Amino acid sequence: MDALRIAIEHPDKKVVFFGVGFETTAPSTGITVLQARARKIENFSVFCNHVTVVPPIKAILDSPDLQLDGFVGPGHVSTVIGNRPYRLVAEKYGKPFVTAGFEPLDILQAIAMLLAQIREGRCEVENQYTRVVHDEGNPQALAVLDQVFELRPTFEWRGLGFIPESALKLRDEFAPWDAELLYELPGARVADPKACQCGEVLKGALKPWECKVFGTACTPETPIGTCMVSSEGACAAYYNFGRLHREAAVTMGRSA
Repeated sequence: MDALRIAIEHPDKKVVFFGVGFETTAPSTGITVLQARARKIENFSVFCNHVTVVPPIKAILDSPDLQLDGFVGPGHVSTVIGNRPYRLVAEKYGKPFVTAGFEPLDILQAIAMLLAQIREGRCEVENQYTRVVHDEGNPQALAVLDQVFELRPTFEWRGLGFIPESALKLRDEFAPWDAELLYELPGARVADPKACQCGEVLKGALKPWECKVFGTACTPETPIGTCMVSSEGACAAYYNFGRLHREAAVTMGRSA
C-alpha cells in the first residue's frame, strides 16, 4: 500500500512493487492490486515473485538423500493457509509435522511435540500455534489469493532447482498491473555458487558447519547461499548461535 501511495503521489513516475514472500505476504500484495484496479491507478504495477510453501516441502521430501525426522511448520504462512495443506507430509511421507509460533517457548514446545510423535510412533499434523493458526486458515486472505493470483507452471528455487507450481503470478485480468507484461525483463538466471551446499543443508544431508564454505567464505556479512542470506536460515542461525555452543564445548573439553 505504501508503493501504491507513492504512485498516487507521483503520477509522472512508474512505480513497480517487488512482490516477494510466501502466502504470508501475498494477500497484502493482492489487496494492493485490487485497490489499484478499483482506483484506476495506471502508473503502478507488481513484479510478482510470491511463492507457495507446500511444493518445496514436497520437493525436499522427494529427495533420495533426505535425512529429516520431522518438520516444524511455519506459523506465519499457516496463519493464511491453515494446517490442512500439510496433511500429505504425515499421510503420504510418514513424517510428523507441528506448526509453531515464534517465541522461544513456542519453538521448544513444538520440538517436544515432534519428539513425542517420534517416540510414540505417530505421524500427525499438530498445531502448537493454536492462538493464531486455525486448520482452515484465513478464508478472506485465501479468497484474495484465489481472485488475484494463479500458479506458475514452474519456478526456480535457490538450492532446490525448478519446482512445479511453486510460485504465483497475476491472473490475466490484472495484466495492466503486471510488470512482467509491461516491461521487458531480461530473465537472466543466477546459478547457485558451486561451493554452496544449501540444498544438502535443507534436506538434512549436511549440518551447516559441514559445508565447505561455512564460516569462512560464507558468513552473514558475506553470504553465498540462501541458508546464510536469510537471517532465518539454518546457516545464519548456526553461525550466530550454534558456533558459540561448539566453541564452549571445545573449551570445556580442553579444560577437562
